[in-house]
Amino acid sequence: MKFTDGYWLMRDGVQASYAAEVADVHVSDDRFTLHAPVRRVTDRGHTLNSPLLTVECWSPAEGVIGIRSTHHAGAAERGPDFALRADPGHSAKVTRDGSLLELAAGELSLRVDTAAPWRLDFTAGGRVLTSAEARGTGFAVTGDGAHHSLAQLSLGVGELVYGLGERFTPFTRNGQTVDVWQADGGTASEQAYKNVPFHLTNRGYGVFVNHPGKVGYEIGSEAVGKVQFSVEDQSLEYFVVHGPTPKDVLDRYTALTGRPAVPPAWSFGLWLSTSFTTSYDEETVNRFVRGMAERDIPLGVFHFDCFWMREYQWCDFTWDPEVFPDPEGMLRRLKDEHGLRVSVWINPYIAQKSALFAEAKRHGYLVRRPNGDVWQWDLWQAGMALVDFTNPDAREWYAGKLRTLAAQGVDCFKTDFGERIPTDVVWHDGSDPERMHNYYTQLYNETVFEVLREARGAGEAVLFARSATAGGQQFPVHWGGDCESHFGAMAESLRGGLSLGLSGFGFWSHDIGGFEGTPTPEVFKRWVQFGLLSSHSRLHGSKSYRVPWDYDEEAVAVTRDFTRLKHRLMPYLFRAARQAAERGTPVMRAMVLEFPEDPACHTLDRQYMLGDDLLVAPVFSADGEVEYYVPEGTWTHLLSGTRIQGPGWRRETYGFDSLPLLARPGSVVPFGESDDDAVYDWAHGVTLRVHAPADGATTQTRIPAADGSQGAVFRTRRDGRTVTVEAEGAPGPWRVLLAGADAEPAAGSSAVSERTELGTLLTVPAGADRVSALLTGS
Repeated sequence: MKFTDGYWLMRDGVQASYAAEVADVHVSDDRFTLHAPVRRVTDRGHTLNSPLLTVECWSPAEGVIGIRSTHHAGAAERGPDFALRADPGHSAKVTRDGSLLELAAGELSLRVDTAAPWRLDFTAGGRVLTSAEARGTGFAVTGDGAHHSLAQLSLGVGELVYGLGERFTPFTRNGQTVDVWQADGGTASEQAYKNVPFHLTNRGYGVFVNHPGKVGYEIGSEAVGKVQFSVEDQSLEYFVVHGPTPKDVLDRYTALTGRPAVPPAWSFGLWLSTSFTTSYDEETVNRFVRGMAERDIPLGVFHFDCFWMREYQWCDFTWDPEVFPDPEGMLRRLKDEHGLRVSVWINPYIAQKSALFAEAKRHGYLVRRPNGDVWQWDLWQAGMALVDFTNPDAREWYAGKLRTLAAQGVDCFKTDFGERIPTDVVWHDGSDPERMHNYYTQLYNETVFEVLREARGAGEAVLFARSATAGGQQFPVHWGGDCESHFGAMAESLRGGLSLGLSGFGFWSHDIGGFEGTPTPEVFKRWVQFGLLSSHSRLHGSKSYRVPWDYDEEAVAVTRDFTRLKHRLMPYLFRAARQAAERGTPVMRAMVLEFPEDPACHTLDRQYMLGDDLLVAPVFSADGEVEYYVPEGTWTHLLSGTRIQGPGWRRETYGFDSLPLLARPGSVVPFGESDDDAVYDWAHGVTLRVHAPADGATTQTRIPAADGSQGAVFRTRRDGRTVTVEAEGAPGPWRVLLAGADAEPAAGSSAVSERTELGTLLTVPAGADRVSALLTGS
């Protein structure tokens, strides 16, 4: 929210007050509290008739410092609140040298000169990261009497801001006004399904605002050298999170708000949907599934969208008996005959026509208005009411309906909606309606995720969720919501996914081909490439099917080839999934996350890194022309073996069988032996693709098992013209592909070599744990 009118004036009706100096300070071993008047106090009379801010400063974990500024402290404590995880073994250190006060949390420090005008400096590595300056801490009262607590942090020259959830507007947030407020606005507006009050910058830190309700951001838009954030409350709490790298920032932020769970390996396969309003029954489903099998396209999950239930009755969790008279049998046949997992659509609403409405109303499971009436409207479903997940009994009731479906054979749920949450209501636990608007999705997704974890076991739970807030990354996977079916929508979807990844979310997907409308064959084929080089991959539409043969025969080939490519990449992708769970690093990564030292990468939003080592530049044009940036070093095209020298921009044209997919210099990318399924023994018969190894460098490659346990470890080293790979725990024969290189086995090696179009392939027999090759080409 903007409070000022230009640099000099306040907006009409706004009265703002800012901390001016430190009146006194209370210090303990690991924290301090500042009392800050909003005017300079030069005599005792200045202490009268004027506010005094209380500013608490502490550290919940190394590299993280919290600030809580409070005007009036008498407000009632009303939830909900984000569940944060402080490090119990961490202890900050406070030192005082004359008027200089410092709170140290590892390399990150907060410094305050208590004798100077108000200023909070956050420092690390011998430099100031950001500061709360003259207008950096305060509050404003608007003409309607609303009280807003606010903070401003400085931006350096060239400093760029990212994150704040899944946002489809320009990738860098500078110059934008952003309201963190859940909305069902599609991917073509400034609204967002996944609002997260966390941003990071390209200067080595991030900021998390610990408020689940509406947070208003002015990012270089009210004061061009500042990020301002405000809440309608008497206090404002935020955490500065140090890196120094962007990955380190996400590591510390997700340690505070929750790490992503690892989705089951099968979820990385291709998902096919009925689409939304299309007509379908069991025969339609079987025709789709048979059609994929007949065309040799491996399918992992089949998804039933809304109309698996009867119209006007969402959600009653009951299969439409006229369309699906034998749901248990149908699900069993899909599993036994085709090896599929099954997903079904749900939402947190109960329509009035559903028999569950009266049941839920009778037991008090629905959100009510202040006068005691059940809150209802006709948007989406006629007479729709909202399940009150703050009521433990309502959560258990809802979970019970899902357990019945899981017992029938449903493996996962698409948790749609959760954004349009009313504020003119009363919650069972007394939660503040404004704070619950954004937070509701956390309770909704958590309830569903826990049902699946209980029913399927640890490591088997996965959602396909649309809404989320801070902490929602714990319940993957999330998808991008309703986009149109053209190249522009494909690009805005990618922007949203990269933004969400920079907000702590490890796994993300999107509707391949777009949701609204019907894509052209060109859009469909390019979106298939992008979708199958994403964390998770789903074919889904609104009024039209997304089976590839509805577009053309080339679309069938593209879908088949890229699905099989993704399956072979599973040992690589699952390793990236483990990184998301261990450190909060997303599987799909904005270029700035992997190359923070390269300024050319700081604004890139039409390409990304898939895991550590693969650069993907989707094609956003019908003619196949694509422009992308290659960082420093010798990169290798994964599909052709062509070597490309960076740094620099490239403009190339690709057929539908390819796109820019480059392996990082020195990388070793494991390719699994099987391309029929996402789940198999990834280490057995694995091929290690070695790309331009640097002399003297050693690379360790861990191949996980599908259950997350350690499968095998390989170590690759180059010494001069000799490349040596050693194996530990390899369960069978394995291979080494020296991509783009001519080589021959070293003397005494048991490997068999052959020259391929991608480079030299060495096949190592079972039982051998070492191979060496001599590079013979230039």
